[in-house]
Amino acid sequence: MIDTALAITTIALAWIGAAFVVLAAIGIVRMPDIFSRLQASSKAATLGAACLAVAVALHFQSAEVAIRAVVLIGFLFLTAPIAAHLLVRTGYLTGVPLAEETVLDEAREHFEAEHEAAAEARSRSAGGRDDT
Repeated sequence: MIDTALAITTIALAWIGAAFVVLAAIGIVRMPDIFSRLQASSKAATLGAACLAVAVALHFQSAEVAIRAVVLIGFLFLTAPIAAHLLVRTGYLTGVPLAEETVLDEAREHFEAEHEAAAEARSRSAGGRDDT
């Protein structure tokens, strides 16, 4: 009875993980700009890979495999959002265009204020130097 429940849980997690990975792939293809694509890929693919790792750990029923699965999930949950954030920020700051459907650009005000503050700090530090 327990083996059957474990097998059903393993299969369900594998299918759920595979479905999230497929949804991430569809999101990458269907989304209109790099910003939306990275959101789809980082969130859905991370959750899908986590479900697949848990399914593998349950299937093999080994402490070694379970520890590796937990480390993998932790690594994915720590690195995927940070990597996606850095890629989106770099794309935005280098001028990658937003999709035509984009209605609101909340980041513009933030980055313009940040840019003005940095320029003011540079002018203050350059004004205090003696170039002679």
